[in-house]
Amino acid sequence: MIPDFLTLDFLVPDVLRPEVQAFAAGFPVTLLHAGATLLMLFIGAFVYSILTPYKEIQQIRDGNSAAAVAYGGVIIGLAVPLAASMAASTSVREILIWGGATVLLQLFVFRLVDFLLAGLPQRIDEGEVSAAVLLVAGKLAVALILAAAVAG
Repeated sequence: MIPDFLTLDFLVPDVLRPEVQAFAAGFPVTLLHAGATLLMLFIGAFVYSILTPYKEIQQIRDGNSAAAVAYGGVIIGLAVPLAASMAASTSVREILIWGGATVLLQLFVFRLVDFLLAGLPQRIDEGEVSAAVLLVAGKLAVALILAAAVAG
């Protein structure tokens, strides 16, 4: 006698097992939720790059490691609360509302951190990695707090 887990009965449409049915029903929703969240991440990162006094993408292309560290921190800083909003939401509409709110708050707070840590953005522009690390730490700290607030 062949054990159930070695049979191919789950491939027959009439005998779909519950876990395969759940996957078939849930996977498209997962892709939709992840797609909406990734789109907001790309939009947020793009808007941030427009708002900064220096152009990170060009500087990264020119080999500025500090700009790469700083922009990487921005992407992670946006992704953390977006992930929390996706986890706390039950529909694409909720993801867009909470995700949009977190992106707007993050963009505002990122600019505030840039202002409060006066001179750091200019030092990043000059390639100082230590300034980029401190700026990233401030942005990630705020991202974690915002993520906890959304998930709360």
